[in-house]
Amino acid sequence: MTIPGRTDRLVLPGVLTARQAAHTVTGIAAHQRDDGAIPWFRGHHLDPWDHVEAAMALDAAGEHARAGAAYRWLADHQLPDGSWYAAYADGDASAPTDRTRESNFCAYVAVGVWHHYLATGDGAFLDRMWPVVMGAVEFVLRLQRPGGQIGWKREPDGTPCADALLTGSSSVYHALRCALALAEHRGEPQLDWELAAGLLGHAIRRHPERFLDKSRYSMDWYYPVLGGALRGAEAKARIEEGWDRFVVPGLGVRCVVPNPWVTGGESAELALALWAAGEPERARTVLEWIQHLRAEDGMYWTGYVFEDDAIWPRERTAWTAGSLLLAVAALGGDEPTVRVFGGAELPSGMDPECC
Repeated sequence: MTIPGRTDRLVLPGVLTARQAAHTVTGIAAHQRDDGAIPWFRGHHLDPWDHVEAAMALDAAGEHARAGAAYRWLADHQLPDGSWYAAYADGDASAPTDRTRESNFCAYVAVGVWHHYLATGDGAFLDRMWPVVMGAVEFVLRLQRPGGQIGWKREPDGTPCADALLTGSSSVYHALRCALALAEHRGEPQLDWELAAGLLGHAIRRHPERFLDKSRYSMDWYYPVLGGALRGAEAKARIEEGWDRFVVPGLGVRCVVPNPWVTGGESAELALALWAAGEPERARTVLEWIQHLRAEDGMYWTGYVFEDDAIWPRERTAWTAGSLLLAVAALGGDEPTVRVFGGAELPSGMDPECC
């Protein structure tokens, strides 16, 4: 199977040629089921967040029909409370393997829907997906704590988890801003969402004590930048603060310190955060480094244990490849990707420091 798409927008000298980009897009498409589901890889599970990440990469490559099918899968299988389960065996909606419902997993549909609309201008798609986004956002906001942070999940029995994760809440903040952009575009203002986004952004920027301490994980380092809560001098300062702890020059970004393991997904996401923080050259360098994870089929290995000179785990996920393609698309100036991850046009909500 060969997917020609529009991979010219995914060319980045030193990182990807047009042929290589097309090979990677073909690899992601090969994981997609006929019903639109995109599991990590065939035979593994699907989670809603990574499913959306892969769909956005397909849109960045011009594979809009495939991306649209991925969003239809979400619309068709949304639960009555607006959520999705955390995992489905091989993307089979009848076979959930984890019945918890995670807030950032559910919120991310708003990012994907806004990206797809910007890429296609498809108003009918937006009409179909708007109720899906509304349901997902309302599910997520029912987990918001008085301090603004978002509870991590609901247990299978419906019990809400009050603990909040900085990475997850930063992703939710990005999703709320995209949901607000959708609402603004439709002329349907959502005051409650604006208030919630403002409180959440304030918590991320000013109240680290409201989140579980996961500071060993690189995602907690760069996600406040990637999610858009930090920009300008604050973003640059945060990047500098964690650089020597997490970055292994020439190889990529550690998933967790002190483990000698660099991962493709975290490295590509850091590159996207660097680009958003106004450091495109450093972003390009990180993407160049992780080409050692590229496999013969155009996909990317999840990680590399450098002390043992070993690829681990032996898996090539659609979301790892998707995160790399999105970083390349942003650096290459792909307009929908720039608008969604650059964030300059996204509403920020009502800042409680100003009100």
